[in-house]
Amino acid sequence: MNQKLLKLENLLRFHTVCRQLHSLGQRRTFAQWRRVFSSAYPVRPAPQHTGSWQTDSLFGTALSQYRLLVTKKEVRPRKSQLSSTKSKKEVEVWIGMTVEELARAMEKDIDFIYEALLNTTMDIDSLEADSHLDEVWIKEVIKKAGMKLKWSKLKQDKVRENKDAVRRPQADPALLTPRSPVVTIMGHVDHGKTTLLDKLRKTQVAAMEAGGITQHIGAFLVSLPSGEKITFLDTPGHAAFSAMRARGAQVTDIIILVVAADDGVMKQTVESIQHAKDAQVPIVLAINKCDKAEADPEKVKKELLAYDVVCEDYGGDVQAVHVSALTGDNLMALAEATITLAEILELKADPTGPVEGTVIESFTDKGRGPVTTAIIQRGTLRKGSILVAGKSWAKVRLMFDENGKSVNEAYPSMPVGIIGWKDLPSAGDEILEVESEARAHEVVDWRKYEQEQEKNKEALKTIEEKRKEHQEAHRKDREKYGNLHWKERSFIKYQERKEQKLLRPKEKVERDSNMLPVIIKGDVDGSVETILNIMDTYDASHECELELVHFGVGDISENDVNLAEAFHGVIYGFNVNAGKVIQESAAKKGVKIKLHKIIYRLVEDLQEELSSRLPCTVEEHTVEKMNTTHENSKYYKRLPSEKLGP
Repeated sequence: MNQKLLKLENLLRFHTVCRQLHSLGQRRTFAQWRRVFSSAYPVRPAPQHTGSWQTDSLFGTALSQYRLLVTKKEVRPRKSQLSSTKSKKEVEVWIGMTVEELARAMEKDIDFIYEALLNTTMDIDSLEADSHLDEVWIKEVIKKAGMKLKWSKLKQDKVRENKDAVRRPQADPALLTPRSPVVTIMGHVDHGKTTLLDKLRKTQVAAMEAGGITQHIGAFLVSLPSGEKITFLDTPGHAAFSAMRARGAQVTDIIILVVAADDGVMKQTVESIQHAKDAQVPIVLAINKCDKAEADPEKVKKELLAYDVVCEDYGGDVQAVHVSALTGDNLMALAEATITLAEILELKADPTGPVEGTVIESFTDKGRGPVTTAIIQRGTLRKGSILVAGKSWAKVRLMFDENGKSVNEAYPSMPVGIIGWKDLPSAGDEILEVESEARAHEVVDWRKYEQEQEKNKEALKTIEEKRKEHQEAHRKDREKYGNLHWKERSFIKYQERKEQKLLRPKEKVERDSNMLPVIIKGDVDGSVETILNIMDTYDASHECELELVHFGVGDISENDVNLAEAFHGVIYGFNVNAGKVIQESAAKKGVKIKLHKIIYRLVEDLQEELSSRLPCTVEEHTVEKMNTTHENSKYYKRLPSEKLGP
């Protein structure tokens, strides 16, 4: 560039010299002509030629401007090179990254992240190294660090391959074989469902049940004198066991609706009808207790018309059979009606290929570990089969029927107990057979991963809601203190913190007295599910909070006692035992253990415990009236809690 500038200067100088020589030659010629014509023609004095000098000054100015321009052009690349060397560092981030991950990506320590978020609406005290950060806070930290943000698509687009096990496609109709019907007996509590089933299978189950009511789903295979076999599911009639009844309706082919002739249509009768409609399962009506003098079967049929259950006598398609479970009258007619309906439905299944079924109930046995009662719906189950249900898997070690007798194979529609589960599956889980243990591990890991992803989504949603709450609180604080001097603002905040510190011990005492931590233990998974559903109906948390600390299946253990001691809670056991050592340990630690065998007794006990923790209410009653004054007596009482129930 300097050589070009020198060449240009030389050209300009050469051009100036040429112009000067040309001007000098013109002056000499003009002087000669002036001498010749001066005598004859008067000549005006010639003006001096200043144009060449003006041109030279113009060229000089242009040269200086060009020199300045060239110099700037040479300086600019140097600046851009310097700026490129000092460019901002790019940080690759993704949505939902933790504090530790962000610090690692920025090559900073975790304290730097805390410092960057110190003067924001983020709650620093609740922030941990594994806490997920929202997009707003990630941008804020990157901005304060003077770095450049770069969103990572790999973290968002990375999708794990689906390894779940699914049911097989529908089998070829030519391969299907007839199967026994699965019949669920439903109805209101104490209408004789279990007694009816006892007569059919000639057992005494009802006599052994606590309180005379069914509290579990029972699965039985009944052989009729005609040689036909029917799988019966006996569901609880108590209001608390709605989930069990719904589960029974989902795996059944036919529902026998038992209604007492002397009692008529009741609440759980209506609920059972709704379950049958939801599952699109046909109904056979069994009007029980027809041996009683006050029995009125026609009244029952008329009441059912209001719920779209139309018997054949009234032009409908529902078979109605008048029976007496106590005496056994007309039970064979009920069985024949059920078999007839099953033949009309043409029930068939594929007995070949991998097994498919449903968990009816699950529990933990001391000597055998996790045990499930299942209905096989497809395939043939054998010992050694690898099964997956929910987030648990099993290698079948032993199978047994409803009488505890060992069986080698289980065919479609057959109820069977399965031993060999690694963990306890939940009632209602789908059972699928897989080819190997490795495949079972793969399926369970995938399902746990899916559950974790759902939890992460819920956590991010909660974080976003909390962030909006903090932003709103910060906005209100700014509006409240915005016009105050910083000294006044600091003094008001100090006074507020001082008041909060004084109130904290009092609030803690009130919170502890108005809270009931509970630990629930049940004999089977369905019982625990029922108790938790009842607890979900509690709607008086503003008066006394009901906190679930732990729940599980099995007898009460030392770990349960330790948890109850730590949380000052109460242990409720349903159809479970607490050993002598456990009870002595609980007594030493001041832990209450309450055992029940009837569901509504447990609910009543829980209501009483909640009522005992309610704050006292003050009522005034006038006991004497005088001329100018009133003398009132005050007394304290606790109102019973009726906020908990099925």
